[in-house]
Amino acid sequence: MSEHSVIDHSSKHSKRHEVPHGHVHLDPDKKHDPHATRFGDFLKAAIKLEASDLLLKSGKAPVVRLRGALKSLDTAPVTAEEFLNIARHILDEEQLSDLSKFGSVDFAYDYDDHNRFRVNLFQARGKLSVAARLITSKIRKFTDLYLPDSMAEIAMQPQGIVLLSGVTGSGKSTTIAAMLDYVNERKPVHIVTIEDPIEYIFTDKKATINQREIGIDCLDFKIALRALVRENPDIVLVGEMRDNETFEAALHAAETGHLVYGTIHASSTTQTFSRIYGLFEQEEVEQVRRILAYQMRAFVYQKLLPTLKPEIPRIPGLEILINNPLVRKFILEAREGELREYLKSVEARQSGMIDFNGSLVELVEKEFIHLRVAEDASPNTDEFRMRLKKLGGANR
Repeated sequence: MSEHSVIDHSSKHSKRHEVPHGHVHLDPDKKHDPHATRFGDFLKAAIKLEASDLLLKSGKAPVVRLRGALKSLDTAPVTAEEFLNIARHILDEEQLSDLSKFGSVDFAYDYDDHNRFRVNLFQARGKLSVAARLITSKIRKFTDLYLPDSMAEIAMQPQGIVLLSGVTGSGKSTTIAAMLDYVNERKPVHIVTIEDPIEYIFTDKKATINQREIGIDCLDFKIALRALVRENPDIVLVGEMRDNETFEAALHAAETGHLVYGTIHASSTTQTFSRIYGLFEQEEVEQVRRILAYQMRAFVYQKLLPTLKPEIPRIPGLEILINNPLVRKFILEAREGELREYLKSVEARQSGMIDFNGSLVELVEKEFIHLRVAEDASPNTDEFRMRLKKLGGANR
């Protein structure tokens, strides 16, 4: 890294236990084509219904997840014997061995040029089950996701680091996909993604996009990050920031002129700072803070909320923190916690920022979500009620 870089402590980094992965391609002439079994029909149904997931369990009819809810397919249950035949047909000998040894096996299956499945075939109480996630090239626009115009400005930054925070299932990957595709439609740049797993399939438009999946295209994040320099990217998606080595590599890429996207588990934009600092030794934090003050472009926290509108199953509650001279000053002075108050200011709002309670107030005022949903989601219920009352929404 540059002179601002943190100390390398690679010897202290924990190593992930690698479970082997396989990659099954659609090839009707081969033994491993799922379409020779009912499994292929189930995959087809999941695509047709635009389901996010397909779940199979021995002795039960297949289930798909539609808009967050599970729904059984109108077909005969998959018997234990049929399930075993499916497994023997779609898996090769090495994968069958992995299933026996580890109790589960992961593989990716390319259904066609626009749809891919990330599949986990596993044993439960001695019987087989499948969880298959549909990976699609259908990437939605900001307007479809009810994201504000400021997200477009963030996406078009020339370099720096952009982090999306929230719990699993909060729509972080969907938002990042929308941001990357927004750039893809407008800038002739090279985008490289390192994902575990790949969530969306991108099609080159103005940009050239290379997607690398951990366990299939590269062994782990560490090796993939080391190869980034030789791949000559302009924009990088590093997936989840799990450890200090991954975040250190992201900071290095940002410092050397790249725009870096990543995700992190945090419950607000300001907590994102403490989560990052927690990845490093105490003596390294101040150096990380200085780099972040200059390389951070935006932190976005989001949480998906059920709506009052049947045509919109879920809508994001948002908190958006965008770097500017005042935000940089707060970071350099280790006053990141005070940024929560700044997010409520007129100056912040005029710059495209918003705090989470402010977002909830807007969603209630516009009748997207119920008052109870907002109160349950609020980090400070009393403050939320006070702000809503000031706007005349107390009785909603």
